Amino acid sequence: MLIRLLRAHLRPYTGTILLVVVLQLVQTLATLYLPTLNADIIDNGVVQGDTGYIMRTGGFMLAVTLLQILCSAAAVYFGARTAMALGRDVRAAIFARVQEFSVREVGRFGAPSLITRTTNDVQQVQMLVLLTFTLMVSAPIMCVGGVIMALNQDVPLSALLLVVVPVLIVSVALIIRQMHPLFRSMQGRIDTVNRVMREQITGIRVIRAFVRDRHEQQRFAGANTELMGVSLGVGKLMALMFPIVMVVMNLSSVAVMWFGAHRIDSGSMQIGALTAFLSYLMQILMSVMMATFMFVMVPRAAVCAERIEEVLDTESSVRLSPSPVRELRGHGQLELRQVDFRYPGAEELVLSGVDLVARPGETTAIIGSTGSGKTTLLNLIPRLFDADGGTVLVDGVDVRDLDPAVLARTVGLVPQKPYLFSGTVASNLRYGNPDATDEDLWRALEIAQARDFVEDMAEQLEAPIGQGGSNVSGGQRQRLAIARLLVARPEVYLFDDSFSALDYATDAALRAALREETGDATVVIVAQRVSTIRNADRIIVLDEGKVVGTGTHAELMENNQTYREIVLSQLTEQEAA
Repeated sequence: MLIRLLRAHLRPYTGTILLVVVLQLVQTLATLYLPTLNADIIDNGVVQGDTGYIMRTGGFMLAVTLLQILCSAAAVYFGARTAMALGRDVRAAIFARVQEFSVREVGRFGAPSLITRTTNDVQQVQMLVLLTFTLMVSAPIMCVGGVIMALNQDVPLSALLLVVVPVLIVSVALIIRQMHPLFRSMQGRIDTVNRVMREQITGIRVIRAFVRDRHEQQRFAGANTELMGVSLGVGKLMALMFPIVMVVMNLSSVAVMWFGAHRIDSGSMQIGALTAFLSYLMQILMSVMMATFMFVMVPRAAVCAERIEEVLDTESSVRLSPSPVRELRGHGQLELRQVDFRYPGAEELVLSGVDLVARPGETTAIIGSTGSGKTTLLNLIPRLFDADGGTVLVDGVDVRDLDPAVLARTVGLVPQKPYLFSGTVASNLRYGNPDATDEDLWRALEIAQARDFVEDMAEQLEAPIGQGGSNVSGGQRQRLAIARLLVARPEVYLFDDSFSALDYATDAALRAALREETGDATVVIVAQRVSTIRNADRIIVLDEGKVVGTGTHAELMENNQTYREIVLSQLTEQEAA
């Protein structure tokens, strides 16, 4: 998965990657050449007392060092740019794919996990690529080059490498093998911490209202402790790695000095050659250690890549038509024919054989007990879900065959829990129509009974709105969401219990203003409050996912027991009449 992800997203940067490899090659060769120059200075300059040779060779060493520094800095610069670009592209790809998801896929992964995958998981892969360009590219060149240069200095002494390098590689490999499952568990624990934290921030009012602060602290502490436990396990393995590397390096240095001293004593080797050989040994072992550090990163990055690819490989259950309809000839007539729907993993249908017709110029209301499927039915129309059976038609065209832009332009929804984005009142209202004028915004606010409180704000249309509309009340949030829909001016208006936070007077005034504004449009209202829907042209009664009655308020009061029970639970017989 990791190789596949990198291959797909690094392809546009092939030229830059080749440049990084060339720069790393040059700087590594320069690094490898320096110990040989140093050996020449000792053997031919210091031992011989030739000051001129020392100065000339020393100047050449400075030039090689300068070349090494320049190439190394350039390689790090271009490598970092490429790694950051990779992170940007992968995050953009995840975001784009999540935007295509229906509510089913979002619910399957969960918002906390999707956030972790877009941020922490991408960061781990990005860090691996950065370290690859800055360390890993030079490590094999350094290792192979170091072996060649060490052989050039003294072949018999190089036999030590046949023992030292395999011992180091095997020791590190055994530790890394145990890290992989721990890294997978760690990412899952991060998801859990993220989820618990998100729940506590979102539900802070409920926590305070029920004085459950201590319980939530304990719940977070449990998730946090689990993450700490896994992290400690990883930390212990990493703590073993570097002492092992240092022990091998130090023992190999002692062995080189011991056997090298005997060879110098016998005249088979010069002092400068021993110094150079020791430097090359350190470079070889350092390259192995750099590769080791990379291999520590690889298991975690591999797990993160799997999680990222899982999102990127997931196809939305709401699929686009290969030849979508891009134009509607009607004016927003809505029809549902024998619609069935079941949530993933559910044993029973939420909606079963639902038939519904909503015509332009009419208001169609949907009412039913809690859990009867009202919100689910409404969500099928803008394709937040796709029906498992039957068809949803807009102007005679199946919504699955409609171009998403046409569907979004034709159908507008105010959800049960209206959401406002951080920004201003104006930026939220223009969400569905960026070209709307200030006059259009004020008119929509007036119809939605929101003009008064917006005018009372110091900056009016430019007044700031917190994330989710946290700095306005529930009723104000609902009215702003309704105004946002009015600015978009769709042909089908869907209101999912969008008046529940309003008082009766504001509710009545808003519906009266809406009736004038949406006179030629198709309006569908889901509501629990009978007073909100009693004057609708047609009322649909849902019970356990089935339509059990259709008609006006008077007709249903006379002929439908389910509707009558709902009405009489809120109104007296006289008020209902």
